[in-house]
Amino acid sequence: MNPIFLALDMPRLDSALALAQKVKGHVGGLKLGLEFFCAHGHHGVHELAHVGLPIFLDLKLHDIPNTVAAAMQSIHVLEPAIVTVHAAGGRAMMEDAKVAAGERCKVVAVTLLTSLDEGDMTATGISGTPHDQVLRLADLAQEAGLDGIVCSGHEVAGVHKRWKDGYLVVPGLRPADGNHADQKRTVTPRAARDAGASVLVIGRPIARAEDPVAAARAIEGTL
Repeated sequence: MNPIFLALDMPRLDSALALAQKVKGHVGGLKLGLEFFCAHGHHGVHELAHVGLPIFLDLKLHDIPNTVAAAMQSIHVLEPAIVTVHAAGGRAMMEDAKVAAGERCKVVAVTLLTSLDEGDMTATGISGTPHDQVLRLADLAQEAGLDGIVCSGHEVAGVHKRWKDGYLVVPGLRPADGNHADQKRTVTPRAARDAGASVLVIGRPIARAEDPVAAARAIEGTL
């Protein structure tokens, strides 16, 4: 299976659908994030599902356990392949999210956003390094019975070493010659895959390329 999930966080549904149709032969799934879901809701997800690729709903649910479970039940009808919750919501929240998700949906916990570094952690009262925090939350997600976690390519090897069958999602990836934009902890898709990543989330390097098909094909060719 192609591990690349194309991030389609776009304000226009027609543009997202057109891009997905163009590159579907070179990606393994479509990631729809908060921006997309808030703009287009269930209708937008249904429209993208017609492309015929697995749907990853990256909603990063984070609330009290009952609320997260109810939200998970509400999106069950969309039949997502993957849904994200925040590991910082705690073990009970993650446990309830997994129970509510159903058997066919992988629930993965966001550990530390790839836009954050150690300085950001200190400012929000979190001690230690990003690596420490990711491993701590990965252990909690595993104890809660989740399928895996989301982390940057810098931490994925460490998580894979202690969670061999974990479903590890790595965002913030950039080709060797790519622009890092607002991502602070990036690696190349090949490096992430070699380190144990199950899913490679790639957005702008494909979506904003002059030739998205060529860009997707080039990234696919490095794996």
